[in-house]
Amino acid sequence: MKSETPKVRKLESIPDMHKMLGLPGPIHPLISLLDATKAQIDLNQLPTSYVAGFYKISFITKLSGKFRYGQGYYDFDEGSIVFTAPNQVVGSVREKYENNQAYSLIIHPDFLQGYPLANKIKNYGFFSYASNEALHLSEQERATMMSIYTILGEELNSRIDDFSHEVIIAQIELLLSYAKRFYKRQFLTRQAVSSDLLEQLEGLLNTYFADNKSLNHGVPTVQYLAEHLNVTPNYLSDMLRSLTGLNAQQHIHQKLIERSKELLSTTNLTISEVAYQLGFEHPQSFSRLFKMKTHTSPVQFRSAFN
Repeated sequence: MKSETPKVRKLESIPDMHKMLGLPGPIHPLISLLDATKAQIDLNQLPTSYVAGFYKISFITKLSGKFRYGQGYYDFDEGSIVFTAPNQVVGSVREKYENNQAYSLIIHPDFLQGYPLANKIKNYGFFSYASNEALHLSEQERATMMSIYTILGEELNSRIDDFSHEVIIAQIELLLSYAKRFYKRQFLTRQAVSSDLLEQLEGLLNTYFADNKSLNHGVPTVQYLAEHLNVTPNYLSDMLRSLTGLNAQQHIHQKLIERSKELLSTTNLTISEVAYQLGFEHPQSFSRLFKMKTHTSPVQFRSAFN
């Protein structure tokens, strides 16, 4: 019996990506800038789904059809940037691409070795955002990003020398710094949407404790909240931080303290019973968190309140 062909193709290297698109091998084996405005790049060659072993930062200025990104599909508007990390599922749907304008910077992790960016890049949450969380750029922001892609293209296509590596690393860091700034702007300019998400979060946490789900499922997690709000954990934390200064985990802790104060002041539950009611497996963990957040112990709070 013949084995079935895997549904998701694995691309281990940047030369693999070039070969899949029918392109000559890259000038540098660990980094490449694909320009989909050029006729020789046919995005219709992309498989429905694939997993890559490299970072991919795609700047879409015009793209017909849909792109698979994370667990869903996204119709790109003009001026969007999509970030994908190694081992994420990406790809496309079977629609014909025409008149595309897109630039994809592909970076193998080995290219970053020896530079602080090798570890720093893992801290940029937007590499794990979902399809509906792409970065949308204003006209001025598009021009800023385009200038960085232009410099990267010049370095990769005509200036490979002793300084190229450092210059390219510096431009990648600059690109990521601007992306972080522009995402913060996006959270603020879409404040109505973000505020609605914050309101849903508060309602979700209130219901969680009101229905005593903590007794069976423990303390609510960031993953639980993100799944019920249909966003990724990193996006949720970054959005909340931009609005309130607190990430998702800190919001959970804030709600736990509010609920614990209510139980300590209005019930005769012991400290251990309050801890179990909130979902803590060990009362000591609850007492430690309470003291860290309020600078007093649960016992002292109850005594002072009474």
